[in-house]
This record gives sequence, C-alpha cells and structure tokens, in this order.
Amino acid sequence: MMENLQPGQKLARGVSRYLRSLGFAPLEEFVPARGLRVDVMALGPKGELWVIECKSSRADYQSDSKWEGYLDWCDRFFWAVDLEFPTELLSDSAGLIIADPYDAEIVRMAPEDKLAPARRKKLVQKFARDAARRLQILRDPRPGADGALVSAPAGEQPDW
Repeated sequence: MMENLQPGQKLARGVSRYLRSLGFAPLEEFVPARGLRVDVMALGPKGELWVIECKSSRADYQSDSKWEGYLDWCDRFFWAVDLEFPTELLSDSAGLIIADPYDAEIVRMAPEDKLAPARRKKLVQKFARDAARRLQILRDPRPGADGALVSAPAGEQPDW
C-alpha cells in the first residue's frame, strides 16, 4: 500500500503517526469548508485544531495558492516537509514539522490563534461526522442502489 502513495501522502502518514503519539486524532484530506482541503487536520486532547500542510517539493509548495485560507480554520498551522526541502521558502509565521513516511517531529511550534467558539463547534462536529463516515465505509464498503454507500441491514454482518 505504501508504494501507491504520493510523496505528500507519505509525509501525511508520518505526521499522522507522530500526532497520534501526542494524543491527537488526525484526519487526512479533511475539507473544513467548500473549496478547501487540508492535508491533515488534527483534533487535540484539549479540543485544539491544528492544520498541517505537507509539501514534498519546491514545485509543490509554489503551486499552492490556497494555504492562507486555511488559517481561518485552525488554532495552529504547520508546514510538514522532509529533510531535503528548502525550508527557507516557508514563512516563519507558521509552524514547521520535519517528517518522513514513518514519523515526524515539530521543529518550530506554530503560533496559536484560537478559533471563535461557534466555528470550533462547527468544525469539531464536521470532523466527527467525517471520521465516523470513513470508519463506516471501511466496515461496510457496499454501495446502495443509487451508488451511495449504505450500511448493512440490522442484524446482518458486513461482507468484509
């Protein structure tokens, strides 16, 4: 499975493993709002929300024009890159995580800019719903008649 992942997805995997070790619940490719998709959104043990954008190359970073829009959807924003990435390209106003496919480490903590309570509540609820849907799809990937995924009828075991 690892060989099918893109370089940024490999970084997200290492970041997610690291965040779990800190007590966070990471969710990859999370959509906080229409038109935005973050590489990793992590819900912390105290309800904090972090966004981590994984950049695998200079070209990957330079082609990303949406990242500043992510700042309104998290308490802390981080870049995650590998050891070969030219970190001088990255803004000092964001956190920095050095990662590989298996682990990561925060080398610069991101400044905190707390979300408004109403936005936090909305995001945490969306995070929970998205995570629950993904888990259900893993347990029962059977599509319904309209192509939408449905769960097994009551009392029936999924075909996995």
